[in-house]
Amino acid sequence: MAAIEIRKILVGLDSSPRASNVIETALALAQRFGSQLILCNAVGIPFDFPADALGLSPTALPGIMEEAARRDLEARARSLPPDVPHKVDVQIGTPWQVICNLAKEEDVDLIVIGSHGYSGLDRVIGTTAARVVNHADRPVMVVRAKAGAGA
Repeated sequence: MAAIEIRKILVGLDSSPRASNVIETALALAQRFGSQLILCNAVGIPFDFPADALGLSPTALPGIMEEAARRDLEARARSLPPDVPHKVDVQIGTPWQVICNLAKEEDVDLIVIGSHGYSGLDRVIGTTAARVVNHADRPVMVVRAKAGAGA
């Protein structure tokens, strides 16, 4: 059997506390395989709506949300060991579509995303993780929340 080679890992993140567990898992894989990490946050409205944007014009909102997501990802990237190559990518769009498209553009070998708890709406429209699993053209690892952590 041929050895598995994982050169690039796309890590789909949001700004939830669960993102730390997703990064930990992706980092362990990157260190084991010598992979580059691509930290991605796809900003969608209204789920990532920042409170300080309530009084702004609708045309200013995407830029503000994108900048907030970029600051969050850059802070997470600074906590990575210096020997792990990485980059940050923030895009406005439907998260599962952004993740699947970026995986193709970057020619990644693996997508790592977090699993979220189901709400009533998730059961109707599906979660981002489920949509990525169903639409990605490459392997996807779904990281579940640690026992005792929020869903």
